[in-house]
Amino acid sequence: MARKRTNKTTLIFFVLLSVVAFVAFVPVFASLPSLSSDHSSDLHLHLRRHHTHRRDKTDVRKFEIADDMFWKDGKPFRIIGGDLHYFRVLPEYWEDRLLRAKALGLNTIQTYVPWNLHEPEPGKLVFEGIADLVSFLKLCQKLDLLVMLRPGPYICAEWDLGGFPAWLLAIEPDIRLRSSDPAYLKMVKGWWEILLPKVFPLLYGSGGPIIMVQIENEFGSYGDDKAYLSHLVKLARGHLGEDIILYTTDGGSRETLEKGTIWGDDVFSAVDFTTGDDPWPIFKLQKEFNSPGKSPPLSSEFYTGWLTHWGEKIARTDADFTAAALEKILSRNGSVVLYMAHGGTNFGFYNGANTGSDESDYKPDLTSYDYDAPITESGDVDNAKFKAIRRVIGKYSAVSLPSVPSNNKKTGYGSIHLQKTAFLFDLLDGIDSAHIVEAENPTAMEYLYQRFGFLFYASEYASKTGGSKLVIPKVHDRAQVFISCSSKANGGQVSYVGTIERWSNQAIGLPDAKCVSNTSLFILVENMGRVNYGPYVFDRKGILSSVYVDGRVLNRWKMISIPFHNLNEVPKFNPIIHVASEFPKVSARKKLEHNSENVFEGPSFYTGRFSIDETSEVTDTYISLKGWGKGIAFVNDFNIGRYWPTFGPQCNLYIPAPILRRGENVLVLFELESANPKLVVDSVNQADFTCGSRKPTAFQELLNNRSIISHLLPSGNGG
Repeated sequence: MARKRTNKTTLIFFVLLSVVAFVAFVPVFASLPSLSSDHSSDLHLHLRRHHTHRRDKTDVRKFEIADDMFWKDGKPFRIIGGDLHYFRVLPEYWEDRLLRAKALGLNTIQTYVPWNLHEPEPGKLVFEGIADLVSFLKLCQKLDLLVMLRPGPYICAEWDLGGFPAWLLAIEPDIRLRSSDPAYLKMVKGWWEILLPKVFPLLYGSGGPIIMVQIENEFGSYGDDKAYLSHLVKLARGHLGEDIILYTTDGGSRETLEKGTIWGDDVFSAVDFTTGDDPWPIFKLQKEFNSPGKSPPLSSEFYTGWLTHWGEKIARTDADFTAAALEKILSRNGSVVLYMAHGGTNFGFYNGANTGSDESDYKPDLTSYDYDAPITESGDVDNAKFKAIRRVIGKYSAVSLPSVPSNNKKTGYGSIHLQKTAFLFDLLDGIDSAHIVEAENPTAMEYLYQRFGFLFYASEYASKTGGSKLVIPKVHDRAQVFISCSSKANGGQVSYVGTIERWSNQAIGLPDAKCVSNTSLFILVENMGRVNYGPYVFDRKGILSSVYVDGRVLNRWKMISIPFHNLNEVPKFNPIIHVASEFPKVSARKKLEHNSENVFEGPSFYTGRFSIDETSEVTDTYISLKGWGKGIAFVNDFNIGRYWPTFGPQCNLYIPAPILRRGENVLVLFELESANPKLVVDSVNQADFTCGSRKPTAFQELLNNRSIISHLLPSGNGG
């Protein structure tokens, strides 16, 4: 009896189990995005096979690839994502920008992780404030957004040194970045041993939002070192386990995919390509570099706009053209990540740079990283591109899109009147000898354990009647040259001589200063951002060669670091603090004799104050630097970034509301050249990219000719 009762119970159990399995299976079809006829013929077979294989794992969180599709918890899933970098947005605005990304129709956020932000000095770790990666990832999960994480160690991203910390450039002998050099791999291992355990609890299988983790970045456009890529995979697997999808991103050509792909079933190969290219032949090529059934079509960098360098016309791409190119991917069930969904700002000194045919063809990026993305630098969404892209995504999204928020309010707080606070040379006179480094030859910034800002060089030479000729074969990136008499016989007056720029390096004539003894030579070198892409990424700053006066090498140098403070850090020596408090107390003891009256007015500090009414709402604003020369701006001791309206195209700097406060706000400019004659900066309520020469690059000229864009433009190097 007992045996018969057991058989009957078993039969009833299996009948009920079959019913439950069928009911659970039906919703799979409802959640599937639309498919073209090219893909539909084998759909039922794929789903039946896939579901049967996973019939005992319905309670397990899992994101995987099978049947050339992404699967989330056993159901087909299409990635409609966008890049949004936490380090380019103030933490107070993370949720605001993520909600706007959701309103655009995105279900996934892709972000890089810049090593140099999190480990600015060896062993000094920063994961707070704008570097609070874990909080950003948890916020994505709270808002029901998945994450594709790009931890590098190289990220490109138009970010200083491609995300590498500058202290790597001080290691001797030189390490070979992005290679299987054991010294480099040791450094990467140490960094990933810190980073990856932090994100492991946030992997999708562990209950977090991270569905994929990228290995390196567009390596196929740089090198061909499979040992290096395989080593990164081994490191990642050791910390993240076997279940997480690892992926690579490379340009959609055979050559880049052959170099950048990590062959086998272990790493998924994604592609990027020029907006406007026919995506499906590239997706077909992508299949050759993935295992059978493991190649869902994914453009992991679909360019919604483009980057802009100083001196160029601001990059703009047509909204309808961009949306039409996106629809070519989505209409046939392709997955896509918009680069960028929201660009943000290169606050501080973290902007990157590009080079052309050689390292002297140097092109630094703007402070703004607006990128002509659908969500603008200030978060605006009431624009043609946002609407066009949202309209296309809405046609193919498996869920209804959230409502669109209104633009954040922006206020022009009026004119800010500044006054000259100090001449740089006056501040340098008061610097303690402990901050002065002496060497026979000029030293690069990195060897002085300085990462950003300016480096001041001083030496002497014997002047001659008729003047002399100054040659610096290699200066990174921009050197302002001054002379002064070493003795007090001529009053120690400092005179501006000229500027040597990396991209147009020319000799400078040194006038006869008619000094009683030797002539002092002062050179202020600005680090304008390290190269982040291509063969010249190993980009030290400062004077990198001998200095020649009339053909003879000039020796015996004194060097003073002027780092200022960068994003999320405050160094021990901060000239801004000196301007605000120490300058009135500067000792009369001179190390560099001069008299700053009636000479070239830059480089100097200017300070102004403006008030926000205690009863008023504090909102975003912009400061217009029209009429000023070149420099950096600080608001309430926050390094906003560089300005250069004489070169353009950026006229205004974006000031997010969280930087401001009710009552008094302080603006400090370090102006390198010439101040606005009226000593005024205007607080306005909109961006302005109409300054300077505004010469379009060859790339931008092609953007305006959509009929040839898909045939002539290279892929990659957009991030």
